[in-house]
Amino acid sequence: MIWAPLLRLQEALGPEAELVVVGGAVRDELLGRPHADWDLATRLLPQAVMEKARAAGLKVIPTGLQHGTVTVILEAHPVEVTTFRRDGDYLDGRRPESVRLGVDLAEDLSRRDFTMNAMALPVGGGDLVDPFGGRADLAAGLIRAVGDPLRRFAEDGLRSLRACRFAAQLGFEVEAATLAAIPFRLDVARKVAMERVFTELDKLLRGPVAHRGMILLADCGLLDLWLPELRPMVGCEQNHHHRHDVWNHTLEVIRLVPAESSLRWAALLHDAGKPGTRIKSSGTEAQFHGHEERSLALADLLLERLKASHALRKGVLALIRHHGTHPAAAWGDAACRRFLRRLAEDGLELGRWAAFRLADQRGKGLERAAREMEHEAIVARLTALAAEAPPLSVQNLALDGAALMNLAGRPGGPWLGELQRQLLEAVLEDPAANTPETLHQLAVSLLQRR
Repeated sequence: MIWAPLLRLQEALGPEAELVVVGGAVRDELLGRPHADWDLATRLLPQAVMEKARAAGLKVIPTGLQHGTVTVILEAHPVEVTTFRRDGDYLDGRRPESVRLGVDLAEDLSRRDFTMNAMALPVGGGDLVDPFGGRADLAAGLIRAVGDPLRRFAEDGLRSLRACRFAAQLGFEVEAATLAAIPFRLDVARKVAMERVFTELDKLLRGPVAHRGMILLADCGLLDLWLPELRPMVGCEQNHHHRHDVWNHTLEVIRLVPAESSLRWAALLHDAGKPGTRIKSSGTEAQFHGHEERSLALADLLLERLKASHALRKGVLALIRHHGTHPAAAWGDAACRRFLRRLAEDGLELGRWAAFRLADQRGKGLERAAREMEHEAIVARLTALAAEAPPLSVQNLALDGAALMNLAGRPGGPWLGELQRQLLEAVLEDPAANTPETLHQLAVSLLQRR
C-alpha cells in the first residue's frame, strides 16, 4: 500500500512526472515485509522537482544533483527522488563516472542490481512495471542479476555481497549464473570501502538464515577476500565434544543465537582461534588449548579492520572472552558471585551470556537433554544470586575510598586499590560482611598486616 504522503508529492509534481516507487520498497511491499524507506524515481529533472515541491510547501534538499537526486521531506521523513537515468562507466567499483538524465523508466530500471529490485510501482495508481521478471523471481525465491551478471558486478563491488546478504535475509537462492559470476569480479569487490562491507555483513549476520549467507560467502570467494582469518575453520575437525567441524559448528551457533549484532558476530568469531591452536598427537583427540585467547585476538583484529563501532567490538569480545567458562553445580556461591563480577566488569548481562552459551552448547550437535537441563539449572542459580544484588565491584563496598583513606591516615595510592580488592573478595565470600562496621574492622586488620 502506497504511503499516503507520497500522494501529496504526486499531486505537487503533476501527472507528467510519472512518479514511481522503485527498489527495495517495491520488493518488500510485494513480499509483505515491513520497511521504512521509500525511494522514488521520476521523469522530471531535479530542478523541476525542487521547484514544484517547494511551490507546494514541501522542504527540499539538493542532496545529489550530480546523480539526479533530491531529497523531499514528507512528514519529517526524508524521501529521495531521482530522475530516470542511464549510468556511465564505473571506475571506482561504486559510482558511475557520469549519468545521463532524461531516459525512460525501463532504461532506468535496467541499471539496477537484481530483478527483484528492478520493479516500479506508480504512486498515482497503475500496474506494476516489471520489465525483467522480478515478480516471478520473487515468487520463485531467486536472486537474479539484471542482464549480464558479470557487467552488474563490475559496476559496483558491493553487489556480490548484497546477493549473499539478500539470501540471508529472505531465504532465497542465488540464481546459478549470478552466483557463478561473483568469483570473476573479486577485483572489483576488493575496492569497496570497509565501512560499506561491514554494514552489509552486519545485515547478513542478522538475517533469519544468516548461516546460508555465510555458506555463500565461503563458496564464492568473498570470505577469503574480507574474512580470510575464518577460512582455516572450514574442515577443521574437533573431538568427541563436537559432532561438527569448527566451521559447521560456527554456522550452527549463528543459526541458534538470537538475531542481534553482537551475538551473531560473537557466534561467527568465538572459535576463530581453534585452527591455530589445534594439536593432535597420534592416537589422541584434537585439543585446542588457549583458543579463547587466540579467538579474542583474531576477533579484535578483524572487527578493527572492518571499522566496527567500539560498542559492538566491546560486546563481541566480552561474549568471546567468557564463552569458554562453564559454571558447574559443584561451584560454591562465592565462585558464582565471582563469575557474576567478571561478567559485570565486562559489561556483559547474565541473560546475554546465557543465550550465547545455550546456542554454543546446542551447536555442538550432541545429545541435548542433559546439557540443557544442566544449563537451565546453573542459569537459574546465577539469576537467583544476581537478584540478591551482591556487591560486584569496589564501588558497591559499604566503605568508599575516602573513608578508607581517612581510616589509614594516608592519601590514595596503589595501596588503596589493593585494599579495596581484598575487601571485595571478602564480601564476595560473604555478602553479609558488606557493612561499614564489618569492613572497618577488616580494613584495620588488613592494614596492620602490612
